Amino acid sequence: MYKIKLLILLLFNFILTNCVSNNQLNYKKLSLGYIGGEYDGLLLSNTLRSYLNSFNMLDRSSNYEIRASISHSSSLFVTNIDNTSDRERVTSVINIEIFDKEKNCFTYSFKSDVSQFYILASSDKFISNKSALEEIKLESTEYLTKKFINNLSKDSFDCN
Repeated sequence: MYKIKLLILLLFNFILTNCVSNNQLNYKKLSLGYIGGEYDGLLLSNTLRSYLNSFNMLDRSSNYEIRASISHSSSLFVTNIDNTSDRERVTSVINIEIFDKEKNCFTYSFKSDVSQFYILASSDKFISNKSALEEIKLESTEYLTKKFINNLSKDSFDCN
């Protein structure tokens, strides 16, 4: 009885592996160009490089160059009527363009934003405010980078 179950599971595993391996996407190779945003731009550059390497899309000699920028802005907002919990909203905006060096034109443009918030501590001396802000910036950068990579497979790189 166990041998039959094991053989069925093994057969199912082979079928599943075969379906997955035949369904690979062919991405275009990209290179990284200028990424603005100071320290946040450095985080974006490292995140982009990491994700592009994992999908085998990074090639320094590619004609398609990624030019990007990221910015984070924060604003205070109050969520309830009696004003007992102040929160700070952090909005992250990313702008990515892919430049074709051979045709000398922009072939792809991606702009997106995301907002998150954290409960603001009552004093500036608390380190939790700074660490929450840094963590939100990092999470937003990773989320927007994943969103960019997922949108790449849907579009072609034609000059606008």
